[in-house]
Amino acid sequence: MKRGIATVAVIASLAALSACSSDTGSGAGSVSDPASVSGTVTWWDTSDATTEAPTFKALVADFQAQHPKIKVNYVNVPFSDAQQKFKTAAQGGNGAPDVLRSDVGWTPGFAESGYLLPLDGTPAVDKPDDILAGPAGGTKYNGKTYGAPQVTDTLGLLYNKELFAKAGITEPPATWAEVKTAAQALRSKAGADGIYLNPDSYFLLPFLYGEGATLADAATKKITVSSAEAVRAVDIAKDLVASGAAAKPAFTDGYANMQAAFKDGKVAMIINGPWAAGDTYSGKAFTSKDTLGVAAVPAGSTGKAGAPVGGHNLVIYAGTEAPAAAQLFVQFMTSGETQATVAEKNGTLPARTSAYTAAVTANPVIAQFQKVMDTARPRLAIPQASDLFTPLSQSYVKILQGQDTQAGLNAAADEFTKVLPGYTR
Repeated sequence: MKRGIATVAVIASLAALSACSSDTGSGAGSVSDPASVSGTVTWWDTSDATTEAPTFKALVADFQAQHPKIKVNYVNVPFSDAQQKFKTAAQGGNGAPDVLRSDVGWTPGFAESGYLLPLDGTPAVDKPDDILAGPAGGTKYNGKTYGAPQVTDTLGLLYNKELFAKAGITEPPATWAEVKTAAQALRSKAGADGIYLNPDSYFLLPFLYGEGATLADAATKKITVSSAEAVRAVDIAKDLVASGAAAKPAFTDGYANMQAAFKDGKVAMIINGPWAAGDTYSGKAFTSKDTLGVAAVPAGSTGKAGAPVGGHNLVIYAGTEAPAAAQLFVQFMTSGETQATVAEKNGTLPARTSAYTAAVTANPVIAQFQKVMDTARPRLAIPQASDLFTPLSQSYVKILQGQDTQAGLNAAADEFTKVLPGYTR
Protein backbone atom coordinates (compact mmCIF):
# COMPACT_ATOMS: atom_id res chain seq x y z
CA MET A 1 0.00 0.00 0.00
CA LYS A 2 2.96 2.34 0.35
CA ARG A 3 4.21 2.14 -3.19
CA GLY A 4 3.73 5.08 -5.52
CA ILE A 5 2.50 5.16 -9.09
CA ALA A 6 6.09 5.29 -10.30
CA THR A 7 6.32 1.59 -9.53
CA VAL A 8 3.31 0.60 -11.61
CA ALA A 9 5.35 -0.24 -14.71
CA VAL A 10 7.63 -2.43 -12.63
CA ILE A 11 4.67 -4.21 -11.07
CA ALA A 12 3.09 -4.80 -14.45
CA SER A 13 6.23 -6.34 -15.91
CA LEU A 14 7.28 -8.44 -12.95
CA ALA A 15 3.94 -9.41 -11.43
CA ALA A 16 3.70 -12.64 -13.35
CA LEU A 17 7.15 -13.69 -12.18
CA SER A 18 7.30 -12.66 -8.58
CA ALA A 19 5.24 -11.77 -5.55
CA CYS A 20 5.37 -9.09 -2.90
CA SER A 21 7.10 -10.01 0.32
CA SER A 22 3.93 -9.92 2.42
CA ASP A 23 1.70 -11.49 -0.22
CA THR A 24 1.87 -14.82 -1.99
CA GLY A 25 0.52 -14.46 -5.53
CA SER A 26 0.85 -11.83 -8.21
CA GLY A 27 -1.13 -8.82 -9.25
CA ALA A 28 -1.48 -10.02 -12.82
CA GLY A 29 -1.89 -13.80 -12.48
CA SER A 30 -4.16 -16.22 -10.69
CA VAL A 31 -3.79 -17.24 -7.07
CA SER A 32 -3.19 -20.98 -7.26
CA ASP A 33 -3.33 -21.61 -3.51
CA PRO A 34 -5.69 -19.14 -1.78
CA ALA A 35 -5.10 -20.71 1.64
CA SER A 36 -1.45 -19.70 1.51
CA VAL A 37 -2.08 -16.06 0.72
CA SER A 38 -1.24 -13.62 3.48
CA GLY A 39 -1.10 -9.87 3.75
CA THR A 40 -2.90 -6.76 4.88
CA VAL A 41 -5.59 -5.11 2.77
CA THR A 42 -6.92 -1.63 3.47
CA TRP A 43 -10.39 -1.09 2.02
CA TRP A 44 -12.01 2.31 1.59
CA ASP A 45 -15.75 1.68 1.63
CA THR A 46 -17.77 4.63 0.30
CA SER A 47 -21.21 3.24 1.23
CA ASP A 48 -23.53 5.06 3.61
CA ALA A 49 -21.98 4.76 7.05
CA THR A 50 -25.33 4.31 8.82
CA THR A 51 -27.56 2.28 6.52
CA GLU A 52 -25.16 0.21 4.40
CA ALA A 53 -21.77 -0.05 6.09
CA PRO A 54 -22.85 -2.45 8.87
CA THR A 55 -23.57 -5.11 6.24
CA PHE A 56 -20.14 -4.67 4.69
CA LYS A 57 -18.39 -4.74 8.04
CA ALA A 58 -20.04 -8.08 8.81
CA LEU A 59 -18.92 -9.42 5.43
CA VAL A 60 -15.35 -8.32 6.12
CA ALA A 61 -15.45 -10.39 9.29
CA ASP A 62 -16.73 -13.38 7.28
CA PHE A 63 -13.89 -12.97 4.77
CA GLN A 64 -11.24 -12.87 7.50
CA ALA A 65 -12.71 -15.99 9.07
CA GLN A 66 -12.25 -17.78 5.74
CA HIS A 67 -8.80 -16.25 5.16
CA PRO A 68 -7.15 -16.02 8.61
CA LYS A 69 -3.79 -15.03 7.10
CA ILE A 70 -5.30 -11.88 5.55
CA LYS A 71 -6.08 -8.83 7.69
CA VAL A 72 -8.54 -6.26 6.35
CA ASN A 73 -8.41 -2.68 7.57
CA TYR A 74 -11.92 -1.34 7.01
CA VAL A 75 -12.22 2.44 6.53
CA ASN A 76 -15.52 4.14 5.71
CA VAL A 77 -14.81 7.22 3.58
CA PRO A 78 -17.62 9.65 2.73
CA PHE A 79 -18.58 9.22 -0.90
CA SER A 80 -18.35 12.96 -1.53
CA ASP A 81 -14.68 12.98 -0.44
CA ALA A 82 -13.46 9.68 -1.82
CA GLN A 83 -12.69 10.52 -5.45
CA GLN A 84 -10.37 13.42 -4.70
CA LYS A 85 -8.91 11.75 -1.63
CA PHE A 86 -7.95 8.66 -3.63
CA LYS A 87 -6.50 10.78 -6.45
CA THR A 88 -4.34 12.72 -4.01
CA ALA A 89 -3.07 9.61 -2.24
CA ALA A 90 -2.41 7.66 -5.44
CA GLN A 91 -0.67 10.56 -7.15
CA GLY A 92 1.52 11.21 -4.13
CA GLY A 93 2.27 7.51 -3.66
CA ASN A 94 1.31 7.61 0.00
CA GLY A 95 -1.81 6.51 1.84
CA ALA A 96 -3.87 5.02 -0.98
CA PRO A 97 -5.98 1.99 -0.03
CA ASP A 98 -5.37 -1.40 -1.56
CA VAL A 99 -9.05 -1.62 -2.53
CA LEU A 100 -11.50 1.21 -3.21
CA ARG A 101 -15.24 1.18 -3.69
CA SER A 102 -15.26 3.32 -6.82
CA ASP A 103 -18.24 4.91 -8.52
CA VAL A 104 -18.47 3.50 -12.05
CA GLY A 105 -17.94 7.02 -13.39
CA TRP A 106 -14.57 7.30 -11.64
CA THR A 107 -13.12 4.05 -12.90
CA PRO A 108 -11.98 5.13 -16.41
CA GLY A 109 -10.24 8.23 -15.07
CA PHE A 110 -8.38 6.31 -12.38
CA ALA A 111 -7.37 3.70 -14.96
CA GLU A 112 -6.05 6.27 -17.44
CA SER A 113 -3.99 7.88 -14.70
CA GLY A 114 -2.34 4.54 -13.92
CA TYR A 115 -3.83 4.30 -10.46
CA LEU A 116 -5.50 0.91 -10.93
CA LEU A 117 -4.32 -2.64 -11.38
CA PRO A 118 -5.72 -4.48 -14.45
CA LEU A 119 -7.82 -7.41 -13.26
CA ASP A 120 -8.22 -9.56 -16.37
CA GLY A 121 -7.36 -13.18 -15.61
CA THR A 122 -7.26 -12.67 -11.84
CA PRO A 123 -9.58 -14.06 -9.14
CA ALA A 124 -10.96 -10.53 -8.69
CA VAL A 125 -13.03 -10.98 -11.86
CA ASP A 126 -14.49 -14.36 -11.01
CA LYS A 127 -17.11 -15.96 -13.29
CA PRO A 128 -17.35 -12.99 -15.69
CA ASP A 129 -20.26 -14.59 -17.58
CA ASP A 130 -22.35 -14.17 -14.41
CA ILE A 131 -21.95 -10.36 -14.46
CA LEU A 132 -24.77 -8.37 -16.07
CA ALA A 133 -23.79 -6.70 -19.34
CA GLY A 134 -24.41 -3.15 -18.17
CA PRO A 135 -22.27 -3.30 -15.01
CA ALA A 136 -19.58 -5.25 -16.89
CA GLY A 137 -19.29 -2.41 -19.40
CA GLY A 138 -18.61 0.01 -16.57
CA THR A 139 -15.46 -1.84 -15.51
CA LYS A 140 -13.47 -1.50 -18.73
CA TYR A 141 -11.14 1.07 -20.20
CA ASN A 142 -9.10 0.72 -23.39
CA GLY A 143 -9.92 -2.97 -23.63
CA LYS A 144 -8.84 -3.91 -20.11
CA THR A 145 -10.86 -4.64 -16.98
CA TYR A 146 -10.13 -2.44 -13.97
CA GLY A 147 -13.00 -3.19 -11.63
CA ALA A 148 -15.37 -5.84 -10.32
CA PRO A 149 -19.00 -4.68 -10.01
CA GLN A 150 -20.21 -4.71 -6.42
CA VAL A 151 -23.66 -3.15 -6.80
CA THR A 152 -25.44 -1.65 -9.76
CA ASP A 153 -28.39 0.61 -10.50
CA THR A 154 -30.13 2.43 -13.30
CA LEU A 155 -33.02 4.82 -13.81
CA GLY A 156 -36.61 3.68 -14.20
CA LEU A 157 -40.09 5.14 -14.37
CA LEU A 158 -41.48 5.20 -10.83
CA TYR A 159 -45.24 5.65 -10.70
CA ASN A 160 -48.14 5.84 -8.24
CA LYS A 161 -50.48 2.92 -8.87
CA GLU A 162 -53.37 4.48 -6.94
CA LEU A 163 -53.27 7.66 -9.05
CA PHE A 164 -53.04 5.56 -12.20
CA ALA A 165 -56.14 3.62 -11.13
CA LYS A 166 -58.09 6.83 -10.50
CA ALA A 167 -57.13 8.05 -13.96
CA GLY A 168 -58.11 4.74 -15.57
CA ILE A 169 -54.53 3.97 -16.66
CA THR A 170 -53.88 0.23 -16.60
CA GLU A 171 -50.28 0.12 -17.85
CA PRO A 172 -47.32 2.46 -17.33
CA PRO A 173 -46.58 4.55 -20.43
CA ALA A 174 -43.98 2.97 -22.71
CA THR A 175 -43.09 6.10 -24.70
CA TRP A 176 -42.73 9.79 -23.97
CA ALA A 177 -45.77 10.39 -26.19
CA GLU A 178 -47.77 8.07 -23.94
CA VAL A 179 -46.50 9.96 -20.89
CA LYS A 180 -48.00 13.12 -22.35
CA THR A 181 -51.34 11.43 -22.96
CA ALA A 182 -51.36 9.86 -19.49
CA ALA A 183 -50.68 13.25 -17.93
CA GLN A 184 -53.93 14.62 -19.32
CA ALA A 185 -55.93 11.80 -17.69
CA LEU A 186 -54.07 12.13 -14.42
CA ARG A 187 -54.75 15.83 -14.20
CA SER A 188 -58.46 15.60 -15.07
CA LYS A 189 -59.36 12.41 -13.19
CA ALA A 190 -56.82 12.09 -10.37
CA GLY A 191 -55.99 15.73 -9.68
CA ALA A 192 -52.24 15.17 -9.99
CA ASP A 193 -49.53 16.35 -12.33
CA GLY A 194 -48.29 13.72 -14.76
CA ILE A 195 -44.54 13.67 -14.29
CA TYR A 196 -41.79 15.67 -12.59
CA LEU A 197 -38.53 15.99 -14.50
CA ASN A 198 -35.40 16.56 -12.44
CA PRO A 199 -33.51 19.28 -14.38
CA ASP A 200 -30.17 17.55 -13.82
CA SER A 201 -28.26 16.29 -16.85
CA TYR A 202 -27.92 12.73 -15.51
CA PHE A 203 -31.71 12.46 -15.65
CA LEU A 204 -31.65 13.79 -19.20
CA LEU A 205 -29.75 10.73 -20.42
CA PRO A 206 -32.88 8.56 -20.96
CA PHE A 207 -34.19 11.20 -23.38
CA LEU A 208 -30.88 11.25 -25.23
CA TYR A 209 -30.60 7.47 -25.40
CA GLY A 210 -34.17 7.24 -26.65
CA GLU A 211 -33.25 9.32 -29.70
CA GLY A 212 -29.94 7.59 -30.33
CA ALA A 213 -28.00 10.60 -29.06
CA THR A 214 -24.77 10.59 -27.08
CA LEU A 215 -22.60 13.16 -25.32
CA ALA A 216 -19.45 12.31 -27.25
CA ASP A 217 -17.96 9.56 -29.40
CA ALA A 218 -14.73 8.20 -27.92
CA ALA A 219 -13.83 6.27 -31.08
CA THR A 220 -13.92 9.31 -33.37
CA LYS A 221 -13.13 11.87 -30.65
CA LYS A 222 -16.14 13.90 -31.65
CA ILE A 223 -18.47 15.90 -29.41
CA THR A 224 -22.04 14.93 -30.26
CA VAL A 225 -24.10 16.65 -27.57
CA SER A 226 -25.36 19.28 -30.05
CA SER A 227 -26.35 16.79 -32.78
CA ALA A 228 -29.77 16.74 -34.40
CA GLU A 229 -30.63 13.64 -32.35
CA ALA A 230 -29.69 15.41 -29.11
CA VAL A 231 -31.77 18.45 -30.04
CA ARG A 232 -34.74 16.21 -30.72
CA ALA A 233 -34.27 14.49 -27.35
CA VAL A 234 -34.10 17.70 -25.35
CA ASP A 235 -37.07 19.11 -27.24
CA ILE A 236 -39.16 16.17 -26.01
CA ALA A 237 -38.32 17.00 -22.39
CA LYS A 238 -38.85 20.70 -23.05
CA ASP A 239 -42.26 20.05 -24.57
CA LEU A 240 -43.39 17.98 -21.60
CA VAL A 241 -42.74 20.96 -19.33
CA ALA A 242 -44.10 23.60 -21.72
CA SER A 243 -47.29 21.62 -22.35
CA GLY A 244 -47.97 21.08 -18.67
CA ALA A 245 -47.62 17.31 -18.92
CA ALA A 246 -44.68 17.70 -16.57
CA ALA A 247 -44.83 19.86 -13.47
CA LYS A 248 -42.77 23.02 -13.67
CA PRO A 249 -39.49 21.94 -12.07
CA ALA A 250 -37.56 23.74 -9.39
CA PHE A 251 -34.16 24.67 -10.78
CA THR A 252 -32.46 24.47 -7.42
CA ASP A 253 -32.77 21.33 -5.30
CA GLY A 254 -34.44 19.66 -8.26
CA TYR A 255 -34.03 16.15 -6.87
CA ALA A 256 -35.44 17.00 -3.44
CA ASN A 257 -38.42 18.82 -4.93
CA MET A 258 -39.10 15.94 -7.32
CA GLN A 259 -39.10 13.42 -4.47
CA ALA A 260 -41.29 15.60 -2.26
CA ALA A 261 -43.92 16.02 -4.97
CA PHE A 262 -43.97 12.29 -5.68
CA LYS A 263 -44.10 11.23 -2.03
CA ASP A 264 -47.00 13.61 -1.37
CA GLY A 265 -49.02 12.35 -4.33
CA LYS A 266 -48.87 15.65 -6.16
CA VAL A 267 -47.24 14.05 -9.18
CA ALA A 268 -47.85 10.54 -10.50
CA MET A 269 -44.52 9.73 -12.19
CA ILE A 270 -40.82 10.46 -11.80
CA ILE A 271 -37.59 9.14 -13.26
CA ASN A 272 -35.41 7.78 -10.46
CA GLY A 273 -33.39 4.79 -9.30
CA PRO A 274 -33.82 1.92 -6.83
CA TRP A 275 -32.08 3.97 -4.13
CA ALA A 276 -35.21 6.17 -3.96
CA ALA A 277 -37.54 3.42 -2.74
CA GLY A 278 -36.88 3.82 0.98
CA ASP A 279 -37.41 7.56 0.87
CA THR A 280 -40.51 7.16 -1.29
CA TYR A 281 -42.10 4.75 1.19
CA SER A 282 -41.84 7.45 3.86
CA GLY A 283 -44.28 9.67 1.94
CA LYS A 284 -47.95 9.99 2.80
CA ALA A 285 -48.95 8.77 -0.66
CA PHE A 286 -47.12 5.48 -0.12
CA THR A 287 -48.37 4.18 3.21
CA SER A 288 -48.78 0.91 1.33
CA LYS A 289 -45.61 -0.19 -0.44
CA ASP A 290 -47.80 -1.78 -3.08
CA THR A 291 -48.62 1.71 -4.35
CA LEU A 292 -45.16 2.09 -5.90
CA GLY A 293 -44.73 0.78 -9.42
CA VAL A 294 -41.54 0.56 -11.45
CA ALA A 295 -41.16 0.29 -15.22
CA ALA A 296 -38.50 0.93 -17.82
CA VAL A 297 -37.93 4.55 -18.78
CA PRO A 298 -40.16 5.51 -21.73
CA ALA A 299 -38.82 5.07 -25.24
CA GLY A 300 -38.19 7.92 -27.65
CA SER A 301 -39.19 8.31 -31.26
CA THR A 302 -36.71 5.59 -32.25
CA GLY A 303 -38.75 3.06 -30.29
CA LYS A 304 -35.81 2.36 -28.03
CA ALA A 305 -35.56 2.99 -24.30
CA GLY A 306 -32.37 3.29 -22.34
CA ALA A 307 -31.05 4.55 -19.05
CA PRO A 308 -27.51 4.91 -17.69
CA VAL A 309 -25.86 2.23 -15.59
CA GLY A 310 -24.75 3.42 -12.19
CA GLY A 311 -23.31 1.62 -9.21
CA HIS A 312 -19.92 0.85 -7.76
CA ASN A 313 -16.91 -1.25 -8.66
CA LEU A 314 -14.26 -2.58 -6.34
CA VAL A 315 -10.91 -1.55 -7.80
CA ILE A 316 -7.36 -2.39 -6.72
CA TYR A 317 -4.67 0.26 -6.37
CA ALA A 318 -1.80 -0.25 -8.81
CA GLY A 319 0.75 0.28 -6.06
CA THR A 320 -0.65 -2.28 -3.64
CA GLU A 321 1.87 -4.42 -1.80
CA ALA A 322 -0.73 -7.16 -1.38
CA PRO A 323 -2.15 -7.86 -4.86
CA ALA A 324 -3.13 -11.49 -4.28
CA ALA A 325 -4.81 -10.74 -0.96
CA ALA A 326 -6.60 -7.79 -2.55
CA GLN A 327 -7.77 -9.99 -5.43
CA LEU A 328 -9.18 -12.60 -3.07
CA PHE A 329 -10.91 -9.91 -1.04
CA VAL A 330 -12.50 -8.39 -4.16
CA GLN A 331 -13.52 -11.88 -5.34
CA PHE A 332 -15.30 -12.52 -2.04
CA MET A 333 -16.96 -9.10 -1.77
CA THR A 334 -18.33 -9.22 -5.33
CA SER A 335 -19.36 -12.89 -5.50
CA GLY A 336 -22.95 -13.83 -6.28
CA GLU A 337 -23.49 -15.12 -2.75
CA THR A 338 -22.16 -11.92 -1.18
CA GLN A 339 -24.17 -9.71 -3.52
CA ALA A 340 -27.32 -11.62 -2.61
CA THR A 341 -26.63 -10.98 1.07
CA VAL A 342 -26.06 -7.28 0.42
CA ALA A 343 -29.25 -7.05 -1.65
CA GLU A 344 -31.34 -8.68 1.06
CA LYS A 345 -29.98 -6.47 3.82
CA ASN A 346 -29.40 -3.16 2.01
CA GLY A 347 -32.00 -3.32 -0.75
CA THR A 348 -29.43 -2.61 -3.46
CA LEU A 349 -29.39 -4.09 -6.94
CA PRO A 350 -26.96 -6.99 -7.56
CA ALA A 351 -24.62 -6.89 -10.54
CA ARG A 352 -24.58 -10.69 -10.95
CA THR A 353 -27.34 -12.86 -12.38
CA SER A 354 -26.83 -15.55 -9.73
CA ALA A 355 -27.53 -13.03 -6.95
CA TYR A 356 -31.15 -12.59 -8.01
CA THR A 357 -32.35 -15.38 -5.75
CA ALA A 358 -35.95 -15.92 -4.67
CA ALA A 359 -35.17 -14.20 -1.37
CA VAL A 360 -33.69 -11.18 -3.16
CA THR A 361 -36.50 -10.80 -5.70
CA ALA A 362 -39.05 -11.03 -2.92
CA ASN A 363 -38.23 -7.33 -2.66
CA PRO A 364 -40.60 -5.92 -5.31
CA VAL A 365 -38.37 -2.96 -6.15
CA ILE A 366 -35.41 -5.23 -6.86
CA ALA A 367 -37.60 -7.60 -8.86
CA GLN A 368 -38.93 -4.76 -11.00
CA PHE A 369 -35.56 -3.09 -11.49
CA GLN A 370 -34.06 -6.44 -12.53
CA LYS A 371 -36.25 -6.19 -15.63
CA VAL A 372 -35.35 -2.53 -16.12
CA MET A 373 -31.65 -3.45 -16.19
CA ASP A 374 -32.27 -5.13 -19.55
CA THR A 375 -32.44 -1.66 -21.15
CA ALA A 376 -29.61 -0.11 -19.12
CA ARG A 377 -26.47 0.88 -20.96
CA PRO A 378 -22.96 1.76 -19.79
CA ARG A 379 -22.02 5.40 -19.61
CA LEU A 380 -19.40 7.01 -21.80
CA ALA A 381 -16.15 5.23 -20.86
CA ILE A 382 -13.75 8.15 -20.93
CA PRO A 383 -11.85 9.67 -17.99
CA GLN A 384 -13.58 13.04 -18.31
CA ALA A 385 -17.14 11.69 -18.53
CA SER A 386 -18.15 12.89 -15.07
CA ASP A 387 -16.91 16.40 -15.89
CA LEU A 388 -19.43 16.74 -18.71
CA PHE A 389 -22.51 16.70 -16.49
CA THR A 390 -22.07 20.17 -14.96
CA PRO A 391 -21.93 22.18 -18.22
CA LEU A 392 -24.75 20.07 -19.66
CA SER A 393 -26.89 20.68 -16.58
CA GLN A 394 -26.33 24.41 -16.88
CA SER A 395 -27.44 24.39 -20.50
CA TYR A 396 -30.37 22.04 -19.83
CA VAL A 397 -31.77 24.38 -17.16
CA LYS A 398 -31.58 27.34 -19.51
CA ILE A 399 -33.32 25.36 -22.25
CA LEU A 400 -36.15 24.34 -19.93
CA GLN A 401 -36.47 28.01 -18.99
CA GLY A 402 -37.04 28.90 -22.63
CA GLN A 403 -33.65 29.14 -24.36
CA ASP A 404 -33.46 27.80 -27.93
CA THR A 405 -32.50 24.14 -27.71
CA GLN A 406 -29.86 24.19 -30.43
CA ALA A 407 -28.27 27.30 -28.97
CA GLY A 408 -28.22 25.76 -25.51
CA LEU A 409 -26.64 22.53 -26.67
CA ASN A 410 -24.11 24.44 -28.76
CA ALA A 411 -23.08 26.22 -25.57
CA ALA A 412 -22.71 22.87 -23.83
CA ALA A 413 -20.60 21.57 -26.72
CA ASP A 414 -18.34 24.62 -26.45
CA GLU A 415 -17.78 23.81 -22.78
CA PHE A 416 -17.14 20.17 -23.64
CA THR A 417 -14.21 21.21 -25.84
CA LYS A 418 -12.54 22.59 -22.70
CA VAL A 419 -12.99 19.28 -20.91
CA LEU A 420 -12.14 16.96 -23.80
CA PRO A 421 -8.76 17.86 -25.32
CA GLY A 422 -8.36 16.56 -28.84
CA TYR A 423 -12.12 16.26 -29.43
CA THR A 424 -13.82 18.21 -32.23
CA ARG A 425 -17.40 19.27 -32.72
